[in-house]
Amino acid sequence: MKEYKPRIADQILEDKLQAMGAVLIEGPKYCGKTTLGMQHAKSVLSMSDPDTKDQNMALAQTNISRLLQGDTPRLIDEWQIAPQFWDAVRNEVDKRGEDAQFILTGSAVPPDTDQIYHTGTGRMAWLKLRTMSLWESGDSSGDVSLGELFKPDIEVDGHNDIDLDRLAFLTCRGGWPKAVLSKRPGSALTQAEEYFETVVRFDISRADGIARDEEIARRLMRSYARNQGSQATAGTILADIKMSEGGTINENTVYSYIKALKKIFVIEDAMAWNPNLRSKTAVRTSDTRYFTDPSISAAALGLGPEDLINDMKTFGFIFESLCIRDLRIYAEALKGKVYHYRDKNNLECDAVVHLRNGKYGLVEIKIGGHDLIEEGAANLVGLSRKIDTSKMNPPSFLMVMTGVGNYAYRRPQDNVLVVPAGCLKD
Repeated sequence: MKEYKPRIADQILEDKLQAMGAVLIEGPKYCGKTTLGMQHAKSVLSMSDPDTKDQNMALAQTNISRLLQGDTPRLIDEWQIAPQFWDAVRNEVDKRGEDAQFILTGSAVPPDTDQIYHTGTGRMAWLKLRTMSLWESGDSSGDVSLGELFKPDIEVDGHNDIDLDRLAFLTCRGGWPKAVLSKRPGSALTQAEEYFETVVRFDISRADGIARDEEIARRLMRSYARNQGSQATAGTILADIKMSEGGTINENTVYSYIKALKKIFVIEDAMAWNPNLRSKTAVRTSDTRYFTDPSISAAALGLGPEDLINDMKTFGFIFESLCIRDLRIYAEALKGKVYHYRDKNNLECDAVVHLRNGKYGLVEIKIGGHDLIEEGAANLVGLSRKIDTSKMNPPSFLMVMTGVGNYAYRRPQDNVLVVPAGCLKD
């Protein structure tokens, strides 16, 4: 049996199964959805297995309840191939009246929702699986817990073993489980490159059954990579494509391709955070552009580790995507979400980790270096002073998340935490 690295999502899935009749695991291809589900399932139905696909599709049309039989939890892999599974599972959960009956996995939003008649409320739970964080891949020491940072006066101490060369490699490798397990650096880097090729050649068209041009998909994803971490509009991306790539596409095409990439979980933008402020300040409400894994950006731009080291500005933008990925994974375990803040004066906070209980932390992401850390700390202090603490909680912590640096520590002059990504865990 192939090696399995435990995921933060293992406990989340177990908790959801104990509370609901079925759990849907969504996420990009190759992020480990099926493998995760199999750790918890007692029986498996693979809808994409070519040996049984035709007969399974026939049964899905005529006798779908037969496909639901098996030891529970029963895993139905790539369920969206037959969207009628949704209502069938919901109905079966109702009849059985028991939790932990089904696990559904899918790497795309079903293109045909005409066969779905019920939302699944009260029966279904959702779990979004991303690629592996540095903690899950074994590259973070895990000395600093994000969850612990929400406690008052917590001691912060940690050691980071990731240097600049290693960080560049990890950024280009990404968190794809197969790449993480690979013993050969070259093979590990190939995973992201081949993922990018699969997306532009096939998956972007299969997202909703609309044929799309491979070259346009390449151009758009390169532009998205160049605009990562910004609030670039479709018009901005279009202008960037025309200036950098040429071509005659229009804004509707850009929207269509972005929508398709979201459906297959290639893109996961960050929503804007809108706090209560002491003075009236217009907060920019546009989403911030991100791929689900930093390696997608590197692959789209054709960059390897050495390229990133030779272009630190680009490295910084793509590293930000790595940090957002990790923060999302850790926040999910805390029942939280990650947002982005920027106002009309361009005061910015790269990440706001907001928990359901109202607590939140402000995070600036800097690849490293004294001047960049100073800049990040000043931004965090400036934003924290704007927040109206008579109407909402003060931030639980201010943190500059860095790429390089040997230690995690608290700055005595402003109480800002400096924590390398290679120290952090949930």
